[in-house]
Parts: sequence; C-alpha cells; structure tokens
Amino acid sequence: MGLVGVEDIRAARELLAGVIRHTPVEASRVLEQRYGDPVALKCENLQRTGSFKIRGAYVRLQRLSDTERGRGVAAASAGNHAQGVALAAHLLGIGATVFMPAGAPLPKLAATRGYGAQVHLADDLQATLAAAQAFAEDTGAVFIHPFDHPDIVAGQGTVGLEVLEQLPGAGSVLVPAGGGGLVAGVAAAVKGVDPDVTVVGVQAEGAAVWPDSLAAGHPVALASTQTMADGIAVGQPGPVTFAHVSKLVDDMVTVSEESLSRALLLCLERAKLVVEPAGVAAVAAVLDHPGRFPAPVCAVLSGGNVDPLLLMHVIQYGLGAAGRFLTLRVTVPDRPGELAALLARLGDLGANVVDVAHSRIVGSLALGDVEVALSLETRGPQHCSALVDELHTAGYTVSRSR
Repeated sequence: MGLVGVEDIRAARELLAGVIRHTPVEASRVLEQRYGDPVALKCENLQRTGSFKIRGAYVRLQRLSDTERGRGVAAASAGNHAQGVALAAHLLGIGATVFMPAGAPLPKLAATRGYGAQVHLADDLQATLAAAQAFAEDTGAVFIHPFDHPDIVAGQGTVGLEVLEQLPGAGSVLVPAGGGGLVAGVAAAVKGVDPDVTVVGVQAEGAAVWPDSLAAGHPVALASTQTMADGIAVGQPGPVTFAHVSKLVDDMVTVSEESLSRALLLCLERAKLVVEPAGVAAVAAVLDHPGRFPAPVCAVLSGGNVDPLLLMHVIQYGLGAAGRFLTLRVTVPDRPGELAALLARLGDLGANVVDVAHSRIVGSLALGDVEVALSLETRGPQHCSALVDELHTAGYTVSRSR
C-alpha cells in the first residue's frame, strides 16, 4: 500500500466538514521571546472530545461498509482515541465497545461512556489492545486501530492542511509523536503542499520508540514506557505510520518529564490553555531548543484531556522545574524556638512556606536534633540557590529534594 497523499487528506477534510472544529492557530508572545523567533500554537486541545483523535476516528468509521457498521466497532485506548471512536460511532449510529486500562483517568472513562460507548477495563494498555482484538474476532466487530491505518493517517493529516492555511509561510511544524498517526498525517499534508516546510516529531524520553525504530529501519518495540504523557506512551510504531514517518518527517526529538512539566505550566499560566502532558510535547521542544527549528514555528497542542489530580501533580512538578517551588530538609537543634527562628529567617529571605513537618526519628539524625521538611514558594532558580546558601551560612544542614 502506498503512502497517504495530500489528495487523500483533502478528501478526508470533506468528510469531516461540519463534524470537527477548525481549531485556532494562536501566536505566542512568551514563546517567541524565549525561542527568539515567531512561534504559534495549533490548539487541538480545543477540538471536539478534547484532542485531534476525532479526525481520524470519524474518517475511519465513515468509510466502513453498511455490513461493517452493522457489526459495530471495537477499540483500545488510554483515553483520547477511546473518546474519538465513541463520538464518531455515536454520530454515525454505530455500536462501539471500547477497552481502557483500569488506571485510566476517571474523566476520560466518564466522557467515553457519555458518548455512548460500552467500556470494559483491562489491566494495562497492552491488555486492552489484546482484549479489543479478541472481542473483534469473537463478535465480528471491526477493530479500529488507534493510529496504524491509512484512513486514520488521512484524518489526522487535516491538522497539517489547516496549519498551512492559518500560518502562511510556516518554516516548521512540531508534532507530538506516539504511535505516529498525527505526525505521519501532518507530514503527508505538509510535504504534499510545501516540501520545504520542516516537520518534526516530539517524543517523551520515557517512551521514545521512534529513534531506535528509525535507526533500525523498521518498527522496534520498547521493553517498557514510563512517562506522564500517556497520550504518546506507545510501545511500538506500526508499519503504516513507520512508512510515512521514515520518509516524510525531517527530525525526531525527545523531551524530559521536567520539560513537559514546564511546558504545561507555561501553557496554563501564559497562554490560558489547559493541555495534557502529551499535548505539550512540541512546546517543550521549542523551549529546549531555541533557534533549532526554522521559523515561523507552529507547535501542535494535540490534546487537553488531563486528569485534574495529575494536573495538580504536574503543576507542582513544573513549578519545581522552573525554580518556583522548593522542597528542603533542614536539620535544627531540638530546642524551643528553633523552628520559629528557621521559619522567620525563611520569611525574611522572601520564601513563602507552604508546608512544614518535623521528625525526631530520621535514622541519620544525631541525638538532640530534629529534621524539618519544608515546601516553599520561591521566585525562581536564583532565589532557590540564594535560600540554600543563606541557610548553609547560618549553620544549618540543608538538603534539597523534589
């Protein structure tokens, strides 16, 4: 089977007319200041179902035969593909059965059920995939792969057509990359219209399957994935997406958990956009690599379906990565007034104490000492360093933690 072409993507766009939102491309002044060149954000976090996934799912389901539609569809997903399939099936009057990990965020489970799908839980993402495929074999339902099908690639590629129309003269487009459906589709669209535009895939370091696969010349499976960016935590590319990415994508970069956290916090604070960790991967790459990508740069925000509990954790992690939240362990003499003196000193140094706890039973403590665990709001990395230095100078034993 040949590669998906720009005409295939234009045909997919016709199918999607009136179904999806034409999401905005917004210039980002703060990213331009940090990157050194114009940067814009393609806001697929504002898409129906909260991510780009509805595009590919709807095209795939719309092209099923009447007989296939009658048998229903099955899918496996940690959340975004599940919601895309569920909504597409609802709009087309198709029965949908979706298998999701037992640890999937409750809002994603509720949304998938809310679109009318039957949801079953399995132990993990690999187990959901096996369960969905087994269900399809047993019942005759059509298995809807989350990324590895030409119709999925064509549907996701409509993002690329919109970017070129909304940001004329774009120099590069950065795209979060998991299994590769989105970056493959965007690359097919962009290269089909303007081969000079650079297309870059961005992966989380803890789930970076593409570098090894591209080096090997074929899809390679990761032994494990570990990242907060569950939307791009895919263990192996498929043959369809690999064929597109290996030929059409110019570069593939990875970003750390700290970079993802900083990017999520920036989108929330400065762009006023709620974006999930996978969705900010392209922004993280912009922050990590100023000047690396041809300008103007468009960073695709692929989704905004973030569990509020995870969001709380990531915000704190991002504040720490940005030097605005500091956790310390300080050893002080176990005498009346010592804790008050420590807190007063921190206040004088401009730190806001968020949480404090002390213990006399830490194994390494000398008799007569107490360890104080502190969470502090700070003004940035230099302030953090100054606080630690001042406490050392005052004679305290201090260690930093995350």
